[in-house]
Amino acid sequence: MSSPGVPTTTSSATTDPPAPAPRPPPGGRLLVVDDQRNMRATTAMLLRQAGHAVEEAEDGAAALERLQASSYDVVLTDLRMPNVDGMEVLRLARQLSPQTQIIVMTAYGTIEAAVEAMRRGAYDFLAKPFKEEELLLRVGKALELRRLVGERDLLAAELRRQQAQEGIIGGSAPMREVKERVRRVAASDATVLITGESGTGKEVVARALHLSSRRGDKPFVPVNCAAITETLLESELFGHARGAFTGAARARRGLFEEASGGTLFIDEIGETSPGFQAKLLRALQDGEIRRVGESTPVQVDVRIIAATNQDLKRAIAERRFREDLFYRLNVVPLRIPPLRERREDIPILAAHFLARYNARAGAAKTLAPEAVQKLADHHWPGNVRELENMVEQAAALSVDAEIRAADVSLDEASPLPPPGDGEGDGRTLAAAVEAAERRAIEAAVARCEGDLSRVARELGVSATTLWRKMKRLGVASRGAPPA
Repeated sequence: MSSPGVPTTTSSATTDPPAPAPRPPPGGRLLVVDDQRNMRATTAMLLRQAGHAVEEAEDGAAALERLQASSYDVVLTDLRMPNVDGMEVLRLARQLSPQTQIIVMTAYGTIEAAVEAMRRGAYDFLAKPFKEEELLLRVGKALELRRLVGERDLLAAELRRQQAQEGIIGGSAPMREVKERVRRVAASDATVLITGESGTGKEVVARALHLSSRRGDKPFVPVNCAAITETLLESELFGHARGAFTGAARARRGLFEEASGGTLFIDEIGETSPGFQAKLLRALQDGEIRRVGESTPVQVDVRIIAATNQDLKRAIAERRFREDLFYRLNVVPLRIPPLRERREDIPILAAHFLARYNARAGAAKTLAPEAVQKLADHHWPGNVRELENMVEQAAALSVDAEIRAADVSLDEASPLPPPGDGEGDGRTLAAAVEAAERRAIEAAVARCEGDLSRVARELGVSATTLWRKMKRLGVASRGAPPA
């Protein structure tokens, strides 16, 4: 007979042993939690005899300590224990390691308790007393599920890494270097600062970093600092308490908290004020934020990727950007080359954008060789974003299935200069950049028929940044400032 609360064993001293019960594959790492010493010791002994590595916890509090220090394939826990019960062990185990399978044990055999435990994430339950065969069978099935879950997660991680690399389109030497750097940096939680001109694909690279990392199945939360007024940016990132300011009718979590466990991508970091930069620096140093209107800190676990199209060292010299924040962000610098530095990628990118257009429009258009050559000869001040716009425009306006050079309507004021052009003309690099910006904005204003909100979206800048650049460069607005 079975003693209450103790697993039963089968004696076979004088008879041939029965056919062996299904045994779980050896090597599982298990934790047995029970405040009844005999029950705990006997269960652990049977599992060790089956080839598993088993640790014991004499109560719920000891189990919590072990769970925080180590990981386990399967946890077997009693439900009724003083102070810290099995439900709390289940909760923490699921929180720390979702792959770990939990089997709850109860001497009370209540259906309600078992159903509630499984509703909260337990894999199975055992009603005491239970037989050795039943114990090993349940543990074996739990280990098999643990193995399958692990394989699934590995496959999902590999798929994310492949998708991340596929998202960075291009086979040129500069882009191969970008891909390799993404691959090497993704495994760490180091802060990354991505630099490059507008339209080069900084957010694409940031997403690739996220997908390739261990945080790839957690949120990727982007925020464009230039698109949000300074007064709202702090609330947007850190959250706010109810009544913190006019209009704050309820408390709200910020993007730091929304990105918990994942990645926060802070774009156009160079557009922020020194006052905000000080608050961001404190959050990065301490790993905690304070919601606007609250004094209690909130712990956050996020990886920070920042991006800018500005020269932050120059901004530091002009006292527009904090030097200490720059070094906190610039742990791993990653520069995205402009399209003119990787011209061999233009045909690949053009084909990609055309395939995407065809899929959306149900079309089957192709690019004629002379059209591809025309694209390759352009200077592309708007970079990849401008190329995408031009390909889609040509596809939409072309009459035939084949897109010809005449269908590609480029800003003729900014083709690729011929070799040697511009040398000795007395223009500085800054003047050349301003001229390119002016041409890109004027062309976008013409294409968007003066709709500056569309121009800002097309060029990938905030409305405020666009208006400021137009005033500085003397570009006619054809209307009111963008909203």
